[in-house]
Amino acid sequence: METKQLGNSDMRLTRIGLGTWAIGGGDTPFSWGAQDDSDSIAAIHRALDLGVNWIDTAPVYGLGHSEEIVGRALKGTSHKPYVFTKCAMVWNEKREIANDMTQIRREIDESLRRLQVDAIDLYQIHWPKPDEQIEEAWGVLADLKRAGKVRWIGVSNFNVAQMERAMKIAPITSLQPPYSMINRTVEAEILPFCRKQGIGVINYSPMHSGLLTGAMTKERVAGFPQDDFRRRAKNYQEPHLSRNLGIAEFLKGIAARHGVPVGVIAIAWTLHNPAVTAAIVGGRSAKQVEGVAPALEFKISDAEYTEILDYLDGHPAHD
Repeated sequence: METKQLGNSDMRLTRIGLGTWAIGGGDTPFSWGAQDDSDSIAAIHRALDLGVNWIDTAPVYGLGHSEEIVGRALKGTSHKPYVFTKCAMVWNEKREIANDMTQIRREIDESLRRLQVDAIDLYQIHWPKPDEQIEEAWGVLADLKRAGKVRWIGVSNFNVAQMERAMKIAPITSLQPPYSMINRTVEAEILPFCRKQGIGVINYSPMHSGLLTGAMTKERVAGFPQDDFRRRAKNYQEPHLSRNLGIAEFLKGIAARHGVPVGVIAIAWTLHNPAVTAAIVGGRSAKQVEGVAPALEFKISDAEYTEILDYLDGHPAHD
């Protein structure tokens, strides 16, 4: 199975890794609705059986629950994937979430306990907020790397100027940005910067939280539970929703040529960009994981990449 080196690290990643945001469960400000833990563990085991060699999680996913489920799942398998998590989104006893980079030394110990591992393979600052705390926080991550609690350190959702500030303190192994056909913000400056600097890129939401799977409909969106964050997301509202479902409909033609699900085309499109190392793909059940597994090896051609670009240019996003 093809792998690619992540930035300056010794890790070679499969083209997709398993994202575990949704398996955190419901009843939090950033949840995807209720989730059965046995389905989550089955999804993790299936991904590893199919060859996925890395998992991405975060404490804020289910307020610790996603990390706990990953830890439980890994105890029940002989596979030893790379485990990535994050810091700097904290919560209080009222389950209120805040961006705070001052508690990272406490956070890492709690993540190690929940994940039941001796070291985190990649530890990432989840959001560059508050901005004025970036330098001190990145210094803490460098300390944790020297102490052996984390093997490599990265950032998530940072812009170029913020990465440049961090790089003065310690090298950045990777950036985790959102990137899909629907959200192409990083193409202009961020991806070229990472490629030039040798910073690995693991993009999240390549199917834009389900919009580009080919299985999303307006009726399904209307039926989302109240604690599914997508009910409030801009790209799930009109006029954006119709445009985005139109992209998925267009992709069905390309998917049919290859006999793969639409979501696999969406993932492969992001991986066609030479700056992208690998993509984070969520899965809430073994069946969902099996549906995206072809993306471990499937690639679109240059002609198909251009065909999709032409469609996107002809159907621009609404302001």
